[in-house]
Amino acid sequence: MAPRPPLMTLDDALAQLLSGVAPLQDSEVVDTLDADGRVLAQDVVSELHVPPQDNSSMDGYAVRTTDVPEAGVVLQVTQRIAAGSSGHPMSPLSAARIFTGAPIPPGADAVVMQEDCEVGNDCEGGVRLNAVPTAGQWIRRAGEDVARGSVVLRSGERLHPAALGLAASVGMAKLAVRRRPRVALFSTGDELVMPGQKAPQDMPPGAIYNSNRFFLVALLRRLGCEVTDMGIVPDQRDATVEALRNAAQSHDVILTSGGVSVGEEDHIKPAVQSLGSLDLWQIAIKPGKPFAHGRIGNAHFLGLPGNPVSSYVTFLVLVRPFLLKLQGVSNIAMKAVAARADFTWARADKRREFLRVRRNPQGGLDLFPNQSSGVLTSAVWADGMVDNPAGRTIAPGDVVQFVAFSEAMA
Repeated sequence: MAPRPPLMTLDDALAQLLSGVAPLQDSEVVDTLDADGRVLAQDVVSELHVPPQDNSSMDGYAVRTTDVPEAGVVLQVTQRIAAGSSGHPMSPLSAARIFTGAPIPPGADAVVMQEDCEVGNDCEGGVRLNAVPTAGQWIRRAGEDVARGSVVLRSGERLHPAALGLAASVGMAKLAVRRRPRVALFSTGDELVMPGQKAPQDMPPGAIYNSNRFFLVALLRRLGCEVTDMGIVPDQRDATVEALRNAAQSHDVILTSGGVSVGEEDHIKPAVQSLGSLDLWQIAIKPGKPFAHGRIGNAHFLGLPGNPVSSYVTFLVLVRPFLLKLQGVSNIAMKAVAARADFTWARADKRREFLRVRRNPQGGLDLFPNQSSGVLTSAVWADGMVDNPAGRTIAPGDVVQFVAFSEAMA
């Protein structure tokens, strides 16, 4: 018997996977209000300063600093400036009542916040300034946030709520974004039953509910994909070939769960090979390991393992960056941060491990007790995972690399 080939490292698998994908070139114009999660297809360049003119960052009084050499000076209030209005030039020994966001009147060079001011009968109808202002105090300068002609958002950025607000602040009612990837998803396995088809007491021996379909659809949608749910494909060669052929005609990516191993009922390999090309990888990660990548016509094929946690983790570390690059995202790396382990992991593995953990009130990480690839409870209980190198044990107090699920799913 020939020796098994060595397992591929995750880094090598990811590099090889990403080398074969080019960003989609199609784009569309959408309302900025509807662009959350979309990927910019062209730079957003500001045609104006933000703010457009010097304005007050406080409610108070606009003054000329030369008129307030010491605390206690009383100035006459000659104008009132609210946001959306404008003032007139300051005369000597005068002050302007001003509100947050209102433009600074010509001649004023500082704002004294109202907490440092007094008005009343003893102020002779004016305002007493109980603090000596410095030039520029409480003034937001024109272009302080955005300068005219600057690039505020770059092509390849994945838009989020703050970015939409920034685009709106420079007058962008619409944005050019990449087309959403079209992904066909189906599961394989005669043992799979959809929730609602059968009550638990009516399930035949060996049957399980199809959980993978639900989290994969959700993950795909969070990544901005248009998902066609093609359901469960029976463990039959002809049915598998037909499903793949139909999916390849109108989708950018075909994603399957299960059927990428080497069992007699795993029909994905011969079906994909009959229609296109396929590489079956054994990747040195846990949970996970079996992963398939190929092409059917113009469609990419990605095959995940069937165990739910294996499928979940493999999606995050391989499929997610693949789909982001397909959309032209410029930064696709999952960010890990250093964190303190408050648990013991004594079983060093030959594979790189992704351990499901949760942050605790003391600022450390707790470990879910059952790290089996079939225990989906671990992914619900956890708020992230430790990226643990091969061959490493973990003791309480060790510094580990933590990847938050909120980061991995964004």
